[in-house]
Amino acid sequence: LSPAWVTADSHFSLSLWQRCFRPGSVPDSEWNCNWALGSDWEIATVALLLAGAAIILIAFLIALISICQGTRRRFYRPVAVLLFAAVVLQVCGLILYPIKFVETATMRTYHEFNWGYGIAWGATIFSFGGAVLYCLNPKNYDDYY
Repeated sequence: LSPAWVTADSHFSLSLWQRCFRPGSVPDSEWNCNWALGSDWEIATVALLLAGAAIILIAFLIALISICQGTRRRFYRPVAVLLFAAVVLQVCGLILYPIKFVETATMRTYHEFNWGYGIAWGATIFSFGGAVLYCLNPKNYDDYY
């Protein structure tokens, strides 16, 4: 398993932090890895994703504190707004990444987006679902508790 977002056969991998090459066609040769944040689009992608993650963490802490204090209803809207803002940032980063990668990469071989990129989309979808659930009117559902 590789944390890379893009892989090509067994000689190239690109994650958010590292760009690795395996020289030659020898499968057991060493990987040569470099810092991946060399261009503006890579820095922008990381900044968008980290900003979204920070906003999700803040929303989680606000929700947790409001549950512990018993003031859940008061913080539904702010948490939903924070989650929607995080989703927008993450979607922008997740769309920017493949567009700019394909634009800047010289495609000499088949490249595929790996499982790490899919997990990032999954996390964004779950954040969107959480934001939608926080938008539901809680007054109608308090009778069940």
